[in-house]
Order: sequence, then structure tokens, then C-alpha cells
Amino acid sequence: MTRLRGTYTALTTPFDPKGQPDVEGFRALVKRQLEAGIDGLVPLGSTGETPTLEEEEEVDLIRVAVQEAKAIGTRKVPVIVGTGSNSTSSAIKYTRRAADLGADAALVVCPYYNKPSNEGIYLHYKAVVEEGGLPVIVYNIAGRTARNIDVPTLERIAQLPGVIGVKEGSGDIGQMMDVIQRIGRKKPDFTVLCGDDALTLPLMALGGDGVISVTSNVVPQRMKALVDQALNGDFEAARLSHYQLLPLFRGLFLETNPMPVKQIMEWMGLPAGSCRLPLCALEESTLPKLKAALSEAGVKLTKTA
Repeated sequence: MTRLRGTYTALTTPFDPKGQPDVEGFRALVKRQLEAGIDGLVPLGSTGETPTLEEEEEVDLIRVAVQEAKAIGTRKVPVIVGTGSNSTSSAIKYTRRAADLGADAALVVCPYYNKPSNEGIYLHYKAVVEEGGLPVIVYNIAGRTARNIDVPTLERIAQLPGVIGVKEGSGDIGQMMDVIQRIGRKKPDFTVLCGDDALTLPLMALGGDGVISVTSNVVPQRMKALVDQALNGDFEAARLSHYQLLPLFRGLFLETNPMPVKQIMEWMGLPAGSCRLPLCALEESTLPKLKAALSEAGVKLTKTA
């Protein structure tokens, strides 16, 4: 698989009024992303509320993403499915399932809750790569997993055949810099993608390849423009795009993702629905702050907010 570069949308999962996945609404969201020229689709991540989904629901969503990505003709849009688990055997099973359904790669989060040692993390990824049947992007996000994948451990993992990159969500720009210098610059086919929209421009200025984005659920063209400007070396334009979007970057994380983004999508008239418990509606005190962030970022709503 060619090196991934660009803007990849961490898709939300819309729910109907009965709390079931709105599969046709999800299809509409995928089509909207493809029409905006997005570089790739990432279903079943944390933004998609995957821990609350049943396996048959996940299968339906993967199928839709793969079908729509293949339906656009000659432009290749990879589907990168979240297949991680705190159980290695489950992560292998989910990765095989994604491969069978036609996915292009797997996004595999660091095992959460168990808090494995560095050796355990390495062995987890080794097993998934060897038995899962898909290229693997490592997902490092200690804020959700309670375990940071440090650079020496990632260096070992990156040497495994089939590991093609990392989604860096550590929030530590120093660590991101080391990942690019010690891995990305030495392994030409290894991609370094940002896992935090607000740090996309700094990461790319250091040599990163793009972002797996929450923001692009709301404004896919604008997020793609920022990333493309940085990839093309037009950092003056990229800075302008960054600061115009910065209020939105911050607003999307006023509360736990994806609660704010689904509220915004509801205001925009897009398929969204509520979150599944234990996630819930935003606090009333958050709503005016979120509206203010949208206004400052120039995001227009189609429904009364």
C-alpha cells in the first residue's frame, strides 16, 4: 500500500430515534465526505462510538464505507477500519473481519485498561500484524488507553512488516518530533498522522503526513485545504486556515468526543442522533460556548440551534 498522506475522517456513527445505527444516514455522511474530496475514511474509531456497538452493527458500517469508497470510480479512497481491542485475540479477529469485508488497512489502538508493559505492547502489535491480514496503523492515545507508546517501543513496532504508520495522539509535540526523526525519516513508507486536529499544522511543519480528523466531519473541505496547503509547503496559507479553524478545534473538545461533534452535526441538519450511554447529551452550559466557537470559526448552521 502506498504511503498515506492527507486528511482522513474519523467518522461518526449516527443513531436513529430508537438508538439504533442509522445505516442510510451513515451512507449519506460517507458520500458527503467523498464528494468533499477527503483522502480516506476511518469508521469504527472512538469518534464512531465503537465500544458501544454490537458486532453486527459494525459489519454494516464497514460494508457501507467500503461500498461507497469503491463506487467513486478511479480515485482511490482507502478505508481504514478501527479494529483495536484490549484483547489481542479480539483485535486479530476484528482485523480479519475488516480484511474480509474489503478494508484497506486497520487502525489498532494501544491495548487499553490492561496497561501492558512495553514488551506486551510490542507483542500485541506483532500478533495483529502477523495474523490480522491487513496493513496496520498504530494508534497512540494515552488519554484514552492509560498507556503511552514511547518512541523506542514504536521504533520496534515500526520494523514489523505490515506496520505502515502511526496516528499520534499523545499530545506531546516533542514525542511527535522524535517519531518523525527516528522512524518517519528512516522508513520512507511509514506515515505519521496527527490524532489531534489542533496539532495538525505543527506536526506537518515538522514533517508529518496529515491527520485523522474529527473536524472534517463538520467542514471536510476546509480541513483538507489546511492539510493540502501544508503538504504543498504553503505554510502562510496553512497558518491562516489553522487559525480560522482553531475555535472549532477547541469547541469540538469542550466535552468528550464525539458528544460535541454530533451536536454540531445535528445543528447542521446532518445525520447524527444522540450518543449511546455512557456518553450522553452535552451539558446546557456547554451549548452557548459551542455556538460561539462555531460562529467564530465561520461555520453556518442550517437548523435552529
